[in-house]
Amino acid sequence: MSQQKINGALMIKWMKDLWHYPRSLTGHGTRKTLNYIKNIHPELNIQAFKSGEKVFDWEIPEEWNIYDSYIEHESGKRFAELRNNNLHVLGYSIPLNEYMSLEDLLPHIHTQPDQPSVIPYVTSYYKNNWGFCMSENDKKKMPDGEYHVVIDAEKAPGILEIADLIIKGQKSEEIFFSTYVCHPSMANNELSGPVLPTALIQYIKSKYENPRYTYRFVFVVETIGSISYLSKNFLELKNKVVCGFNLSCVGDNRAYSHIESRLGDSLADRALEAALIGFDNVKKYSFLERGSDERQYCAPGIDLPLCGFCRTKYGKYPEYHTSADNFDVVTSEGLDGSIEIMKSIIDAFEIGITPKITVKCEPQLGKIGLYPSISKKGMSDNTRSRTNLLAYADGRHSLFDISNKIEENLSVVVCEARKLQKFGLLTFE
Repeated sequence: MSQQKINGALMIKWMKDLWHYPRSLTGHGTRKTLNYIKNIHPELNIQAFKSGEKVFDWEIPEEWNIYDSYIEHESGKRFAELRNNNLHVLGYSIPLNEYMSLEDLLPHIHTQPDQPSVIPYVTSYYKNNWGFCMSENDKKKMPDGEYHVVIDAEKAPGILEIADLIIKGQKSEEIFFSTYVCHPSMANNELSGPVLPTALIQYIKSKYENPRYTYRFVFVVETIGSISYLSKNFLELKNKVVCGFNLSCVGDNRAYSHIESRLGDSLADRALEAALIGFDNVKKYSFLERGSDERQYCAPGIDLPLCGFCRTKYGKYPEYHTSADNFDVVTSEGLDGSIEIMKSIIDAFEIGITPKITVKCEPQLGKIGLYPSISKKGMSDNTRSRTNLLAYADGRHSLFDISNKIEENLSVVVCEARKLQKFGLLTFE
């Protein structure tokens, strides 16, 4: 694994390996997904919460496992077979083995009429229910007659599993990454999320033998998983986390999205703003437009310094929560873009975040080859980022602040900072 190049192509390979696992809040699909990541990073720590356990204002649900499901017409023709697509069964459906008419069956069939060719993703986690999902086009093909309705599922007391991995650094201060592992057979809104931190873990391991900061990676099931993790680790997170990101829908190549923290002024907000400077397809969303685990991490009384990062934000692309969210949506280029954004933030932390110039007044950059030897109109433009960085390297402005101030992408600022550090012109905290 260490010899494999960490890029979008490898992340696509991981996603395809994970595609067929029937993920949900609990059960064997989610368990297999976490074990797959653990095979890549053996130090992943998988934690279990028992059904009925209280986690803040919530309660861990029963474990749900799905083995098979289908609707069979009296002619023998089958519809909505689980073996064809994990989305065909309503998530957390109770077991069922009955015969019924089309009229009785239709209220339990979910479609997306405005997108008649796709299968919608539908769940009923916290109330006993059953149902099937199919395309509107296939629903219209269902003939009158008797149907055998089968949901081979198990819903009983069990466990909910989540996981974390901590890379210890010289500092106890932590950079926090969270993603979710509970959606079946959707590429962008699910699998792009967990493969990104899986890649970032390998990046840190390979580049920073003794990292400056501590890095915490969390793989949860959405909502109840983050709540569960917070219920056990809140005080530690509150004391240690200085910057965090909730990662979701990071695989398309259409946009970059920043979902602000509750107050919109965290270090994470400033870091992500800096990393996205210069891209013409950036969209910023207020916390009022939240929808993933940033809800829990930024809730009043929790208020971790965390914001959300996506390519196209969940709910903002037409394939979202349907069977059309596939490998036509997620691209290796899109994943490459996401990992580069997160790597630039990690690199900024690892150089030290807050630069301070080591000389009085303006340094003479020309004598070390960092400024043109010939003075001519326009010649200084190529060094503007370097000199602007020095102008604000006062020990009070972070690289993120400077990047935003001078309107230069964070990766460029980090590169310039390394050059100046090499010549002894900058120190870092």
